[in-house]
Amino acid sequence: MITLRKTFRKACSIGEHFKLRKDSIELRAAISTGPQQQHATFYEFRTYYIKPEQNSAFLKLTNEKIHLRTAHSELLGYWSVEYGGLNQVFHIWKYDSYAQRAGVRAALAQDPQWIEQYISKAMPMLTSQDNEVTYLVPWCKIEKPPKEGVYELATFQMKPGGPAVWGDAFQAAVTTHARPGYSHLVGVFHSEFGQLNRVHVLWWYESPDQRAASRHQAHGDARVVAAVRESVTYLQSQRSKLLLPTPYSPLK
Repeated sequence: MITLRKTFRKACSIGEHFKLRKDSIELRAAISTGPQQQHATFYEFRTYYIKPEQNSAFLKLTNEKIHLRTAHSELLGYWSVEYGGLNQVFHIWKYDSYAQRAGVRAALAQDPQWIEQYISKAMPMLTSQDNEVTYLVPWCKIEKPPKEGVYELATFQMKPGGPAVWGDAFQAAVTTHARPGYSHLVGVFHSEFGQLNRVHVLWWYESPDQRAASRHQAHGDARVVAAVRESVTYLQSQRSKLLLPTPYSPLK
């Protein structure tokens, strides 16, 4: 009987040890990475730089042939850059997994209509291309605007360390801008491939003038000022682009 009790106590001790170790590992993971993405969906950001003399032709060709591309995967939005960059288009594609994207790219490479009618004509019009893989932050979802308008893509390069370091402060700065109705928040995206520790915030406004008025009002709000002051302690740089949705953009 004594031997059985000792064996039982030892087993309980070992089980408790592994439970504590597991809890410790999970805690360290949470501290090191911050909130985790709970699904595989990601968004590919693409920026194309167009030869100045080909800008109109590129937009016209894309308007006519974009259906060949959207037949393969979901387009979230397609914009031309009005301020913050010249002769650029920016678009966002949604994928359920990396395997899906790989399948889409393979199918496009074998699509004769896509290659002959679009790629062969569009590529000579460009000077360069760039892409970035992003995830929606866990505390945000895509919120479509109520009507047509303009968009602002605000990009923040944060200090190394990830959301575990600056996530709460950044979230507070964004939500204080969105909650009082100063801006319509479309989505917040955290980089996975590309420049790391980068966050993109996509805003919607009725017009550029409405954006200017909203920002002027927000800058007089003590809550916004306090949240921004906290967030900028983790900020390395930032930039902004005003985007005009194309006729074929799902987000208008």
